[in-house]
Amino acid sequence: MISAQQIQATMARYVELVDASDIEGILALYAKDATVEDPVGHAPLQGIDAIARFYREGLGAMKVSATQTGPVRATLNGCGAMPFRVDMEWGGQPCSLHVIDVMEFDADGKVRSMKAFWSEVNVTARGAV
Repeated sequence: MISAQQIQATMARYVELVDASDIEGILALYAKDATVEDPVGHAPLQGIDAIARFYREGLGAMKVSATQTGPVRATLNGCGAMPFRVDMEWGGQPCSLHVIDVMEFDADGKVRSMKAFWSEVNVTARGAV
């Protein structure tokens, strides 16, 4: 089983990779049969090919920066949650998207499930409080 410290390190690394727009690095964190639900409520993407398309069409199509905004909360059974912010343009306007990601890890330390909790109410104009 992956340790809580490994979960913390991997999730922090995920934000660094999003910040760097390193899609291949992000994909390397996922298990081949992983799922992504981003945002929660949308149909989950299944498998690394669908996940790769998601990141290439989203992150790969825009300039973003990402910042972890609080500590990773890790369990002893392979799960973690983390708040972070993605700065980008939404509808042509600079904005910040405030997200909480919840990830489940397999025994090899790969992400087997990622759920991103956010909606339009979590998007703020850049500079707004």
